[in-house]
Amino acid sequence: MEDAQLLIESKRWNSAINRLYYSAFYAVIALLLNENHKTTTHNGVKSIFSEQFIKKNIISQEFGKRYSQLFTWRQKGDYADLFDFTEEKVLPYYDFVKKFILQIEKNITD
Repeated sequence: MEDAQLLIESKRWNSAINRLYYSAFYAVIALLLNENHKTTTHNGVKSIFSEQFIKKNIISQEFGKRYSQLFTWRQKGDYADLFDFTEEKVLPYYDFVKKFILQIEKNITD
């Protein structure tokens, strides 16, 4: 998250999306490991997270949708030619990821 903040301050939007995604991704990995779910791919993480936590209403569907959006955007920002995110797209996800991580931490410690 600290790297994402620095990248946002530098207006490096594609890189900021990447760091925001990975902040959320590692939080999800921690949640999955805490429940003994193992996966080796980003898609696997997303699928198990959805099956075990979103569909069972342990984590809200809104968090699931926005995490999925970050997954898609990270791929687009990293691999799509001539694609640039904007401040308007990125900034709302900074606060979202902070809340997302807090929710996951709560689920792990409860």
